[in-house]
Order: sequence, then C-alpha cells, then structure tokens
Amino acid sequence: MFFLEGRQIKYCRKSWITACKEAGLSEKLFHDLRRTGVRNLIRSGVPEAVAMRISGHKTRSVFDRYNITSENDLKSAAEKLTEHHRRMREKLERKQREATERQPADTGAGTGSVLKSEIQAFSDPKTLK
Repeated sequence: MFFLEGRQIKYCRKSWITACKEAGLSEKLFHDLRRTGVRNLIRSGVPEAVAMRISGHKTRSVFDRYNITSENDLKSAAEKLTEHHRRMREKLERKQREATERQPADTGAGTGSVLKSEIQAFSDPKTLK
C-alpha cells in the first residue's frame, strides 16, 4: 500500500508507465521489482530465510519462484565446483609429497600409495559424476 500526502494511492499504473518511459525502461511490471529484490538479496549473500522475511514470502515454494536460477548462476556454480576440485587435488598432491618425503627410502608402501589413489580418483572424470 502506498500513500501520498496522507491519502492511499489505489492505482499507480499510469504513474508507473510514465516513470518507466522516463527511465528508458519499457514494458516493466511493478511486480518485477520484487523478483529483482529477491535475486539481489540472494546474490549479495543474504541468507534465504532472511530474504524470505524481507520480501514477505511465507512459503518456500513461492519464494523459489522468485529466486530464479539463470544460466550465469549455473556457470558460476560449475566454475566454483571446478575450483574446489582443483584445490582438493592440490591438497592431496601436497600430502602425497610430504608423505613421500617422510617415508624411508627402502619401503615402497604406506601413506603415499593411498594418497596416490585418492589423487587419481579426483583426476578421473568418471569418479566425479
């Protein structure tokens, strides 16, 4: 509900259309602001439960309709997962080097062989499915 000089504004469609035209926006719905607001809250790191309270969504199913996943969201998720796997592989390789450096020269078994199999598991695309 909106008020101007103490009186309730019941219809604002004409004003909204005029404002959009003056701002260089065409065919935007006033309700689009709610969807944009939800997306901006989530993408800026606000927890979903807090975003739901701010936007007034009482149910998860309705909130999820506003929090639309875009192609950029999917691409970003894939990039984050790739980076996570890279870091994990580096960590395992570092552990293997450290274990190999600590191992006596005459033993061929031990932690190093276990870590090597873990690194191969991270490197094999079949195991990442």
